[in-house]
Amino acid sequence: MAKTCMIEKNNRRKMLVAKFAERRAALIKVMKDPNATLEEKWEAQRKIAKMPRDASKIRIRNRCALTGRSRGYYRKFDLCRIQLREEGLKGNIPGLVKSSW
Repeated sequence: MAKTCMIEKNNRRKMLVAKFAERRAALIKVMKDPNATLEEKWEAQRKIAKMPRDASKIRIRNRCALTGRSRGYYRKFDLCRIQLREEGLKGNIPGLVKSSW
């Protein structure tokens, strides 16, 4: 089980990303626009730099939905490897079968 504070910090980051998503997208669009002047691009870069660091999507960490564990995460199931195995053995994940040979 992950520390509660780490899970909460990640949740705050997710909310901050959602809050600033439109503004960031608009500024990035200006920066990538080949017709924009150099001054407009610099201004957009300055505005992005003034935003909170945690407003960037890259700072969100994938965590297990059940335990909050960050390592061994499977995106398809939103679970870590340990919980994936336990839930699979219980039969809670349709189509997941333990292999044996």
